[in-house]
Amino acid sequence: MKTSTLLLMFVCLSFFNISFSQNTDVSQETKTYTSLEEALRNPETVKKLDLSNQKIDFPVGFWSKFKNLEYLSLKNDGLTFLPEGISQLQNLKVLDISGNNFKNLPKSFRSLRNLEELYLNEEKNMNLEQTVETLSLLPKLKILHLENDHLTRLPKNFSKIKNLESLYLNNNDFKKVPKEIINLKDLKYMDFQNNQIRDPLKINQIMNDYGVIITF
Repeated sequence: MKTSTLLLMFVCLSFFNISFSQNTDVSQETKTYTSLEEALRNPETVKKLDLSNQKIDFPVGFWSKFKNLEYLSLKNDGLTFLPEGISQLQNLKVLDISGNNFKNLPKSFRSLRNLEELYLNEEKNMNLEQTVETLSLLPKLKILHLENDHLTRLPKNFSKIKNLESLYLNNNDFKKVPKEIINLKDLKYMDFQNNQIRDPLKINQIMNDYGVIITF
């Protein structure tokens, strides 16, 4: 009887340890770190890092510690240039650098080969034509946010971002849908809310023929 009880207790404890370990792993994967100090305690486990609305001086070699980082937000951090070391984040999939004061992106930005989604909202001083040249070198970029950028048109080279599937242009100053999007063969969705588009219903019908859904 005692042997059976001990065996049952052992099985229960083993199950508890496995469950706890699995839950801990899941928690680590889903946790978003907002404190740089906390993230640096074990940077290899950090997958989501939100440093928005913070003024931070990043030391040399800082980014190389976050080898498994997939999501990064530097939104509203008062940056005038993007830290060069970000190009070392080879697993990065989502990057939000909205609300800063960039004029262009560094050449090293093209090293983010796994980047899928990029936020460039509220970047009114950015040279979009030069930026497009850099973005065109990102093979996995599928979602691009250019919201509240005071845009009235897209540069002629915009169609170079060939793999775009979703494009967010809401809260700009467009009066018509830019013709440059026609050559984006993979485009499936566009957000044009809060612009000055004329005859949106007719445009929506035309774009549906191209397989593109537009929200006005």
